[in-house]
This record gives sequence, C-alpha cells and structure tokens, in this order.
Amino acid sequence: MGYVKTAMLMAAMTALFMGVGYLIGGTGGAVIALVVAAAMNGFTWWNSDRMVLRMHNAQPVTAGDRMSLHALTAKLARNADLPEPKVYLIDTPQPNAFATGRNPANAAVAVTTGLMRSLTREELAGVIAHELAHIRNHDTAIMTITATFAGAVSMLANFALFFGGSRERLGLVGTLLMMFLAPMAAALVQMAISRTREYAADKAGAEICGQPLWLASALKKIAMGASRIDNHAAERNPATAHMFIINPLHAHKHDSLFATHPATENRVAALRAMAAQRKPGSGAADPPLSASRVPNTRTRGKTGPWV
Repeated sequence: MGYVKTAMLMAAMTALFMGVGYLIGGTGGAVIALVVAAAMNGFTWWNSDRMVLRMHNAQPVTAGDRMSLHALTAKLARNADLPEPKVYLIDTPQPNAFATGRNPANAAVAVTTGLMRSLTREELAGVIAHELAHIRNHDTAIMTITATFAGAVSMLANFALFFGGSRERLGLVGTLLMMFLAPMAAALVQMAISRTREYAADKAGAEICGQPLWLASALKKIAMGASRIDNHAAERNPATAHMFIINPLHAHKHDSLFATHPATENRVAALRAMAAQRKPGSGAADPPLSASRVPNTRTRGKTGPWV
C-alpha cells in the first residue's frame, strides 16, 4: 500500500508541475516545464549525494575505524543483500542520520557524532538498518526527485508575474494566488511522500537488523536529542530535513499536514506492535553486537501503518 500511495503522490507532483507550466504558458509552457524538470532531475540524479554530503561537511569513514562503524554497516548491508555503502561521519552534537545516493550501488550512509555518543551499539544497528532500508527501497532517489520538483514548482510560480499568459488565464489575483498556493501544494506532496517512506523504512529496517525494539529505542533517544540540540548545517539547508531519520529542525507531536516525518510516538508504537507479532526462532540474523539492553524479538509481523 505504501508504494501505491507513493506512486500516486509522485503522479500528483508531476501533474502539479505541468499544470503550473500550462497556466503560465499554455501547452508550450507545460512542455517547457517538463523539459526543465527532466534537466533538473538529471543533474540532481547524478550529483545529489555529493551535494548533500558537502552541505553537512560529512567526512568519510574508512574500514578499520576505531568505532567499528564501517564494519557494522557492512554486516547490516549483507543482511539486507545490498552492496556495501560508503560511510560518513558528521561532526554535530545532534543525534541523527540519513542516507543518500541515486541507487544502491552509489549509496552512502551518514551518521552524526552526537548519534555515536547517544546510542548503544544495538540502537545504532537499528538506525543504520533503517537507512539501508531507504537505500534498498530506492527512497533516496524518490526523495531527491520530489525535492527537485518542489523547488521547480516554486521557481515557476515565482515567474508567473512575468508571463502575460498566466495573467490572461487567471487574472492578477489568480496569478498571485498561484504564486503562493502552488509551492505550498508541492511542499505538502513532498512531505506526504516523506512520511510514507519513513514508515516503510522502519518496517524494513527492523527486519534487516532482526530487532524492531532496537530501532524503537533509538528513535525515542534521537527525537529527544533533536528537539533540544541544534543542527546548524540542517538549519542552513532546510530542504535536506526530510532525509534525516528524525526531523533535525524541530520535533512534531502529531502526523500533522506540514510535518516532514511521522510522529515519533506513532513510529515507536508501530515497531512495538511489530515486535509483539514476532515469534522466537525466525527473522534476520543478528549483527555481531554486544549484549543488548533491549528485549529479544524475532518474526515478521503485519501490523502498523505500512499495511
């Protein structure tokens, strides 16, 4: 159901973009809008990972690092049947993480120093598994494309006053309304896609690491840290906020219309429901971790918002 909803939202974003192009320049405007979107998405497709990592001053982590972060990521990638992604560390006290890359063969996982200090080894495994789930589900590409569409819609809407066609079709008041409402609609679709993909990545991440409660415990700690510790790079680049496992800008208490992420309480509840449905003796192999402070849970459940 999550993939169907994502496809419908992507179609809505495309229709909105072409609709704004049509209102500005008629049929020719719609065609030009489509060409511009293709060019922008092509550039972003090839460069998004490097751009985002540079924005957050992420530094590469090599094999044999003293934190064993590279080894843990490699183990979980094998569990997920994925190529080993590049691993990066971001020097910020806020606990958080994100994945980027146009496909699994060109993917990267980035975690903050605050995350490394705040979580147990098991909770860290849950977070990395969640990010690997985004990579396996191709969410990094989907979110890059929707972010590009949202930016392009805003750009087109701002150009509306300079084109006579839009004023003739809508009048001055209608053109002004389009300038405000079109970017808002694009942002709402982008946020809805982001929330849908987070729930799906929570489920798949729990299956990759084999322990839903590891991720549930990590989400609670990250949400608490993100609500009181600033992430200055994210504040300078708010368009990247949807990529993080928890909103780095501020915490939302509900799945509100303007939230880039589902409410943490809802995600934790879904993971706990998943854990309650699991039976001992099945599920993904556990990564080689120290003794867990989180209870053991093992089988696949089919409850939660991903159904």
